[in-house]
Amino acid sequence: MSSSLLWAVDVYGKVYSLSTTRGRWERDEDTLLELKRVTAGQRCSWGIGCDHHVYLNIDPGEVPIRYREETYENQRWNPVDGFTDVLLPTDRWAWSDLTGGTAQPLHSFLLPSNSWEWEGDWYVDQVCAGGDPIETGGWEYAVDFPANFSREKKWNSCVCRRRWIRDRIYKARGSWTKIPLDHPKQPPLPLSDVSCGGWEMSDQPGRYHFLWGVSQQGQVWFRSGILPQVPEGQCWEQVEAPREVAQISAGPGDLLWAVLWDGQLLVRTGICLDSPTGSSWVVVDSPPVKEGGTIHVAVGVSVVWAVTKDYKVWFRRGVNSHNPCGSGWISIGGEMMMVDVGLNDQVRRHRGFKSSPPQPRCAMWTWTQLRAPRERRLLLAGQGTWDPPTSVATYPLGLEPSLGLGEEDGPVWAWISGGGCDVDHTAQMTWLRPAGTEEHSPAYQNIRPLPKLSNEHCTGQSVWVRKGSMRWWRDWKPYRWVDVGVALEQSTNVNGKRDAIFFIYFTQYDEKKYLHVFISDVTVLVPVLKENSHHAFAVYTSDSTKQRWPLILSAQTEKDMADWLSLLAGCCCEARGIRGTPSRQALWSVTSKGDVMVHEPSPCLEAPAHTLPCDMMFWLQVPGHLRCVESNSLGVVWGIGYDGTAWVYSGSGSLLGNCSGILESSYRCILHTQTDGRTVYIYENQRWNPVTGYTDKLLPTDRFPWSDDNGFTECTKSTTHPPSPQWSWVTEWAVDLAFSGGTDKEGWQYAADFLTFHGNKSLKDFVRRRRWVRKCKITLTAPWQEVPPIPLSDITVLPCLAQSSMEQVSVWGLSDKGDVLCRLGVTPKTLSISEVGCQAWLAICISIHPKGVRWCWALYRPFKFFHTNFYKPFLYGPCFVH
Repeated sequence: MSSSLLWAVDVYGKVYSLSTTRGRWERDEDTLLELKRVTAGQRCSWGIGCDHHVYLNIDPGEVPIRYREETYENQRWNPVDGFTDVLLPTDRWAWSDLTGGTAQPLHSFLLPSNSWEWEGDWYVDQVCAGGDPIETGGWEYAVDFPANFSREKKWNSCVCRRRWIRDRIYKARGSWTKIPLDHPKQPPLPLSDVSCGGWEMSDQPGRYHFLWGVSQQGQVWFRSGILPQVPEGQCWEQVEAPREVAQISAGPGDLLWAVLWDGQLLVRTGICLDSPTGSSWVVVDSPPVKEGGTIHVAVGVSVVWAVTKDYKVWFRRGVNSHNPCGSGWISIGGEMMMVDVGLNDQVRRHRGFKSSPPQPRCAMWTWTQLRAPRERRLLLAGQGTWDPPTSVATYPLGLEPSLGLGEEDGPVWAWISGGGCDVDHTAQMTWLRPAGTEEHSPAYQNIRPLPKLSNEHCTGQSVWVRKGSMRWWRDWKPYRWVDVGVALEQSTNVNGKRDAIFFIYFTQYDEKKYLHVFISDVTVLVPVLKENSHHAFAVYTSDSTKQRWPLILSAQTEKDMADWLSLLAGCCCEARGIRGTPSRQALWSVTSKGDVMVHEPSPCLEAPAHTLPCDMMFWLQVPGHLRCVESNSLGVVWGIGYDGTAWVYSGSGSLLGNCSGILESSYRCILHTQTDGRTVYIYENQRWNPVTGYTDKLLPTDRFPWSDDNGFTECTKSTTHPPSPQWSWVTEWAVDLAFSGGTDKEGWQYAADFLTFHGNKSLKDFVRRRRWVRKCKITLTAPWQEVPPIPLSDITVLPCLAQSSMEQVSVWGLSDKGDVLCRLGVTPKTLSISEVGCQAWLAICISIHPKGVRWCWALYRPFKFFHTNFYKPFLYGPCFVH
């Protein structure tokens, strides 16, 4: 790694630098130089002198900085003198710029400052604009100004021009020099703060720093025209601010924050390469302190740090280019004078985690000052892992004689800047060790890592972030997938409670936008199993469910999707305090697609103070596929698949092992192989005409020739697929001859129009249809154990009160033949069902009377209701009552 510098200024204005290769603090060679503030960027640094001038220091380099001045000599032809510099009154100047609008004689060019020197004299450019050499003394000819010029002189060439050039070179690299004052523009009032940034806004060469300043009157200024060939810039431009500004900080990207005199914060939005000064200011609340507000702010690429008046350090959550204002403050702890962010502000991801959040390394370094009497130490803080987020090391700058500072007590620091200091977090920082000392020497012991910040060292709050790239389905015109960046940010407060925010960043019409979802608002996370939605999942909230607009994202691989689902669901569980297996009071449900869901209610479910609206319940997906599910407060959970197979929940262990249940392989439950089958139907429709008889040529107002039951959707054999890619066909298409209502021998049903069908053809029947059937099957690994051998059409578990002392209950079922079945002595561990001889029942349900009487209701085939009541000693009940 190449050398980079850490700059510091003491209370006397003396300037020091520490190189990452030399490992030694050195005072600037200019002993008369006195600075109040310093800001470092990539390859250059700026400072405010005690004389109120702005100073610039450019790092030494092998490639010199050159700037080429140019001017054009213009002439017009006349019949007497030929080409001469006597031009018409409407012509351009005899010596001008390229456009001819500005007079530029050779003697008008002056060096902008003492940091430049001429490299040779003026000379004529012998190459034309097209790159071809000019053999006519550098002249180019044209009919008139400002027509197209060429090197060939023609009979109608009435004007000519040639370009004069002169190079100047920047000679003051590696030293602090004053930048020139603006002439003839009015220079800004004396500056009190300065900050540079913006060098990472573009990967293309030719971009340089943006320099911002704050005057002593609270005005904001911007230095325009800073380029690689013009490092000093051109002029200062005032940027209007709503109130007086005290301090300003610019990041390497497009982030700019400012501190107001009253402690509030301003954020500049709309900063881009085409508009470097931005478009508007947004007021951001200071960290929640009792009084005083913020006194200092430091900005990186996607981080913002602040120091409040009580010298507490705060970290801003959710800050990036799409959301420059962030989402909230996290207290880091400790007492600091100021904070400054270094170059490396990038998070690296690690994958392959199982039951814990990932632990990517973070190469973000923050240089701060400890607040202590006569001991303003330099503090290096770097985020090494997610939790706890920060590790720090202190260094008592200048306290050792070996530093070469020549002062007994060392300097008392007033300002530091590590914006240009490139720290490799993977390597040992030996450059912080004083020269001539060993690793275990007393002097080196001052460079020590403090204990990682925890509840004992800060306010107990921490934050970690997981970032990635996905595609987002934009559910409005034009409907399409959009490449987005995503970030999951989780924080932990002093009480150990966790909350998280999920951000989605995208660009629309060159405008940076973002969406965010509070994890506490998420109601369900489910995969989107469609053929055109590879590795996609949906995030539902209460509002998005009402609006039928879930957030649909698509990962790059199936593993990425499973990892993100597991991570998001884990954050949802941690935010709600959900741990372990579903409780006995858990609410179970199934979706129309057969997905099994469980909701963990509040411990006081029926207490008015803890009621939760149904649309705000968080549902956790459990592996499996069922048509219906039944449970009671004893923890007995049974279900029936679409093929009539009965299943009992065998889950044990922690749901949080893979909280969403999406990753079945790591689900901490007793897993079994679960299968389910479904029958898919499509309808073939025809209409009669006197020529060809029944044909698929229908009227324009009729349904499709191949459709669903309602006829609104076209469903052909080739376009009809299983419910999801998890399903597979097990049979071929066949005519359904067991269609309710009867059919003829070919499976057709007839009607006068597509309304009421019957199985026999009559003279008034002008349309007909027949149903085609095909079966599919799904195989899963899930915490459900099969209960053979009788297929069931309905099931119910005997309810019991939460405070009941019952250890066993009965489970009633209805076979597909109409037989009523009952299982006695059922606990969460028992499985099979025994038959109870009864007549053919269609449906059963059990309810509890407030006095404890249990009622069993049944519907007989002639559709007459029967019921019976039974007490604990008589589980079957004495009899059924019509």
